[in-house]
Amino acid sequence: MRKRKTMDGNTAAAYISYAFTELAAIYPITPSSTMAELVDQWSAQGKHNLFGQPVKVVEMQSEAGAAGVVHGSLKTGALTTTYTASQGLLLMVPNMYKIAGEMLPGVFHVASRAVTTNALNIFGDHTDVMATRQTGFAMLAESSVQEVMDLAPVAHLAAIEANIPFLNFFDGFRTSHEIQKIEVLDYEELAQLVNHEKLAAFRQKAMNPNHPTTSGTNQNPDIHFQQRETINQHYQTLPEIVRFYMKKINALRGTNYDLVDYYGASDAEEVIVSMGSSTQTIQQTVDHLCALGRKVGVLSIHLYRPFPLEVFLEKLPASVKSIAVLDRSKEPGANGESLLLDVQSAMYDAAMRPTIIGGRYGLGSKDVTPDQIVAVYDELLKPKASQKKRFTIGITDDVTQLSLPSKGTLDLTDPSTFQAKFWGFGSDGTVGANKSAIKIIGDHTEKYVQGYFHYDSKKSGGLTVSHLRFGDTPIRSTYLVEHADFVACHTPAYLHTYDLLKGLKKGGTFLLNTTWSQEQILKNLPKKMKRYLAENEIRFYTINAMQLAMEVGLGGRINTAMETAFFYLANIIPTEEILPILKEEALKSYRHKSMAIVEKTKQPLIAPSNYYKKSLFQACGQRSKCRKGHPLRQHNLCEKSWNPSIVKKAIN
Repeated sequence: MRKRKTMDGNTAAAYISYAFTELAAIYPITPSSTMAELVDQWSAQGKHNLFGQPVKVVEMQSEAGAAGVVHGSLKTGALTTTYTASQGLLLMVPNMYKIAGEMLPGVFHVASRAVTTNALNIFGDHTDVMATRQTGFAMLAESSVQEVMDLAPVAHLAAIEANIPFLNFFDGFRTSHEIQKIEVLDYEELAQLVNHEKLAAFRQKAMNPNHPTTSGTNQNPDIHFQQRETINQHYQTLPEIVRFYMKKINALRGTNYDLVDYYGASDAEEVIVSMGSSTQTIQQTVDHLCALGRKVGVLSIHLYRPFPLEVFLEKLPASVKSIAVLDRSKEPGANGESLLLDVQSAMYDAAMRPTIIGGRYGLGSKDVTPDQIVAVYDELLKPKASQKKRFTIGITDDVTQLSLPSKGTLDLTDPSTFQAKFWGFGSDGTVGANKSAIKIIGDHTEKYVQGYFHYDSKKSGGLTVSHLRFGDTPIRSTYLVEHADFVACHTPAYLHTYDLLKGLKKGGTFLLNTTWSQEQILKNLPKKMKRYLAENEIRFYTINAMQLAMEVGLGGRINTAMETAFFYLANIIPTEEILPILKEEALKSYRHKSMAIVEKTKQPLIAPSNYYKKSLFQACGQRSKCRKGHPLRQHNLCEKSWNPSIVKKAIN
């Protein structure tokens, strides 16, 4: 059985790229930095690539310098890779033209991100990759962490086979930082897929004084046009090469990847075309609407350049009446964004004549939810004359009136999936604790897991909200948690700033990290929150993690205490099993600093009942089990200050 590991998209891309790379030129930029950091770390540890050697890593002083190293390294016959995003990618564009023009098989892994315009945005969309469309790089897109693991090898293998460089991209943060449990390809399997004859031919063309070649000439008008046209045949054959290696991966993984994937009703009349992480949410919505009797589908684009015209038309249902193309980018002044124009061009000579409309979504990591996708399908149902030819979703555009209205929150996550939200303060350890927690659940249970971490752009000192899901079915909800079973607030200052309990399910659990006494809790909790706790029978717990952290010398790092609290309350793994795992994780995380820190970190990992006695007593005023006999773990809003009648008095 193939091994499964819990990792994020950046880690999956780094793992695959390391296998095929001999030299990596790096310069960090959010959200791609983790890829370069991991490759550098593995190289320092002596990890071998497919060729039995550690990757040589060169860190430059800018992305332009890194791209120059990639170009020069490829010219010497070394398989070379880099990792970038946003403005960093744009600084590489001049070298990209050269690398593609000289037909060198490099690969750029891009965690796609918004390009700074009127304001800086460090979050994800496709603005950066769309700015490289005419460089000559082939472009391959993935929509999930598993797809990064499966299709990133295709970029490397096809680059070697076709002598054409690849830009392999996936959504910044939404995929690059999302944690999932995935099946991992072995290096031994990947090694068997390399075309060693093509690789040898690439090395033979390397710059070498023993067999000199001509490169970098100056061309006049008499030959330049003709020479540029000679590359056409290489790009015409590239889709079949990519398809060939996708079939190889399909054989290894039992999957069914293609240049374009269709999902939905075979007789669909309304179809959305998109690429990237949004396609996971669209597939969820397709299942929902098909169950209601709608005839809908989605086309997910993997190979974007060269655009796979024949495969696109082959996969599009003949029954289609209207198409909506979703672009995660904006091209001011254009008649439509890039993917829309490609689809319109593809349909120009097609026998089918559906209406085609286009919209923008998700710029700067704006959340993409099922209700927004339903709004798109509903727009496609309208008569052609009343359809919005250009639209936006996920925002309320009261300036140019382009937005499609949503009918309210629609969460299509499997009801059996446990969902949790954690409100933290940048640098308090909340995100690190939750990354650790979701990896532990993924690696020590049979459950599917998902972890996504919403950062304030201020990072240290800003708001962080961690969104965790785990359950017995695959998780395709590439959007924030809407209806949580568990909510934790690690910073009590947020009580009056954010609606922490919004969407918390009836009978759910709320954990508050606070130094307040019972009387202070009664006084300081907002009336709206007290009412919600009472009316929805929320299990309310408190913990003084700050005091625990201070007592053992961890300062403001409350992550160990809060992680233990979560595992205790969620009851995912038995206490006697989780404590040794948490201690081992503390050793892995901090041993590179000092064993003294490791020991300090382990100290809060005590029997959880010692945590909650004081906290629960603060909440219910009892010195043992509550009067109805509920044990601490199951204590509800049944006694003392937290029964509904007392809460109502407190509110009034």
